[in-house]
Amino acid sequence: MNYRVPRPVPQVILDDVRGAQKMLSGVSRVTAMEGSRHLSALTGSPVHLKCENLQRTGSFKLRGAYVRIAGLRPEQRAAGVVAASAGNHAQGVALASSLLGVRSTVFMPVGAPLPKVAATQEYGAEVRLHGQVVDETLAAAQEYADRTGAVFIHPFDHRDIIAGQGTVGLEILEQCPEVRTILVGIGGGGLAAGVAVAVKALRPDVKVIGVQAAGAAAYPPSLRAGHPVSIDHPTTMADGIKVGRPGDVPFAIIGELLDDVRTVSEDALSSALLLCLERAKLVVEPAGCSPVAALLSEPERYGGGPVVAVLSGGNIDPLLLQRILQFGMAAAGRYLSLRLRVSDRPGALAGLLGVLTTVDANVLDVSHVRTDPRLGLTEVEVELHLETKGPEHCTQVARTLHGAGYTVIG
Repeated sequence: MNYRVPRPVPQVILDDVRGAQKMLSGVSRVTAMEGSRHLSALTGSPVHLKCENLQRTGSFKLRGAYVRIAGLRPEQRAAGVVAASAGNHAQGVALASSLLGVRSTVFMPVGAPLPKVAATQEYGAEVRLHGQVVDETLAAAQEYADRTGAVFIHPFDHRDIIAGQGTVGLEILEQCPEVRTILVGIGGGGLAAGVAVAVKALRPDVKVIGVQAAGAAAYPPSLRAGHPVSIDHPTTMADGIKVGRPGDVPFAIIGELLDDVRTVSEDALSSALLLCLERAKLVVEPAGCSPVAALLSEPERYGGGPVVAVLSGGNIDPLLLQRILQFGMAAAGRYLSLRLRVSDRPGALAGLLGVLTTVDANVLDVSHVRTDPRLGLTEVEVELHLETKGPEHCTQVARTLHGAGYTVIG
């Protein structure tokens, strides 16, 4: 990494991660490692996907939550625990608490996906909705802890959490001992910090690279400043890494041990989600596919040997999945929306659709607008949604319409 943090690394060491691995035996799954021929061909190096989206509760979060709660003293367990999360940590805390017989209350943002809210409740937690972003939800959960005596289970800013997440790194080294680069998404930083602790202790030659959504990238400015910096209004579809400020504990580790932090666009995230679904047959949430987005964005960076991309979670609202897939198809040139003006006469629409037939564009939806004041008396605006075969096909469709005398206005 280009920036080094002038502070000692907190006491999270390899022995902590190994202890967490023993504690998690029989609780968390050793998730699969799947190869990706498409990404391997793109980068010129073997690419493997570490499928934490197939973990219990659908993400890696169970690992850290269980280790943290299992380490509580009896009187602390009796007081119950409280957590705050957009969904994955919520489910991890809920299940871990149920397995350990501890009462749990979980605060979630008001806009949290309904399936994540429902799953958290089904795992046994009491759910309270508060705040628009995770940082506001965290503050509400901390206030509840101060008021009730419940133990606050932070999603990333605690050594036990980091040790638990670090077991992902141990599994990667066992499953892919020849690995040269590990890509892992970063929100608050717990997973990346844990993986870095484990991997760098055993294989300092392996690069560990963090990935953030460009609209919620608090780590680059924080690393430049040398301390955690808050960003205003983080914006990304990747709610699992939508965190406005790095955690103090993971920040120091990441600043010391990570080799780089990259950012990815929303287009890249949606394309990565589509690729995971189509090519790998894996349902992955936007935050979970951020490492794949990094590979798609700059494949030439990762040609130096086997790469492991950590798919950190697969919990996604079906409605959001539908929108993202449509967005991803558009970004890949496989979905095209057009607006045209045609004569408002019998047969005009049939003529337009006939032109589209000649270029093999599949019409998904058609709508007419006749009341826009910008339209002439004999005009109608037609909006078309087409399924296309890629950027070149989109260009062909536009050229064919232009050649037939149609003017595309949007």
